Amino acid sequence: MAFIKDIAGIMNLPVSLVDQVLSGKTDADEDIRRRIYDAALNHPNIDEVHPQSDSVKICVIVDDVAFETIETFGYDILVGFRLAAMRNRWNLDILALPLNEKIDYVYDEFMRQHGYSGAFLLGFFLHSDFHSQLKSTQYPTVLLDVPIYNPNVACVSIDNFQGITAVVEHLANLGHSTIAMLNGDYTSRSAQERFQGFRIGMSKCNLPIRKEIVAFGDYTSECAAPHVRHFIENGATAIVCGSDRIAVGVVEELKRLRVLIPAEVSVTGFDDMPFAKQMTPKLTTVRQNRLNLGKNACVALTQLLEGVSVSRIQLTPELIVRESTGPVR
Repeated sequence: MAFIKDIAGIMNLPVSLVDQVLSGKTDADEDIRRRIYDAALNHPNIDEVHPQSDSVKICVIVDDVAFETIETFGYDILVGFRLAAMRNRWNLDILALPLNEKIDYVYDEFMRQHGYSGAFLLGFFLHSDFHSQLKSTQYPTVLLDVPIYNPNVACVSIDNFQGITAVVEHLANLGHSTIAMLNGDYTSRSAQERFQGFRIGMSKCNLPIRKEIVAFGDYTSECAAPHVRHFIENGATAIVCGSDRIAVGVVEELKRLRVLIPAEVSVTGFDDMPFAKQMTPKLTTVRQNRLNLGKNACVALTQLLEGVSVSRIQLTPELIVRESTGPVR
C-alpha cells in the first residue's frame, strides 16, 4: 500500500521490512519496530491527503488504556486499528473520553452530531450508564473485552480461558501442584475469564484450587506485595499472574524475600508486553497479539457497517516459555 511505501521512504528502510513489521510477521529490533509503529500511528488521515474524498468518519474513544508509547498496552492495538482503517480509507479521530463515568450526553446523539459512522471504544471498564446506552445504540460500535448483546455492537478479545489453561498445564508438566493465582480487578471481564481458565486448567490437571492462595488485585505491580509472602507461607511453588505488570510486582517481592526464581518459585504473566523479555529472569507469559486485536476490531466494525451482526471475535493466545518457570524443587 502507498502508506507502507511512504513510511519505508521516510525511514530509509526496505518496503518488505516495514510490511512485515506492520503485519506482525517478524520479531524486528524493538527500536525499529517502535519507529515504524510511531510513523504508522502518525501517518496523515485520508482526508488530509485527499481532502475531497468521501471517506467514512470513525472515532476511537480511549479511556483508561495507556497508549502513548510502545511499552503501553493500548499502543499496538491503536496501530493495528489505524492500519486497517487506512486500508478501508476511513478518516479516524482518536478521542480521550471517560468510559467508566456517568456521561452527561446521549451516545447516539454524540455520534450523529460529529458525523461519525461508527466507533471503537478502547477501555477496560464501562460505566453502567454507558453500558445501558450501548444496549440500544443504532451506531456500529466495537468494544475491547466487553460483550454487549446488541446486533450493532461487537466485542474483540483474546481467548483468556485458553491462555491461562495453557499456563497451568505448563506448570503442572513441570511438577507444580501448589499453584497460586494473583489476578487483576475482579470486576473486569478479562479477570473473570482468566480465573475461569485457571479453574479449568487446575481441573484438567487434577489439582486442587486452594482459596488461600488465590487473590484479586488490579493490573499494576503495586498489588503484589500484600499477597506474595502469604502465598509462599502457604506452600505455593508457582504464581500465575493475571498480567505482566502484576508479574513485575511478584518478581520484585520474591527478590526482596530472597526467594529464587524459578529454582524455588516459578512466575508467569499475561500479555507479553515488550518489557517481559527484558526482565531478570525473562518472563514466561501468554502473548496476546495486540496488533491483531486492533486489526480485528476494524474487521468487526467493517462487518457492522455493512449490516452484518458480529457478536465476538476471539483471538488465539500463545504461551511464550522463558526463564521464569522451571521444574518444581
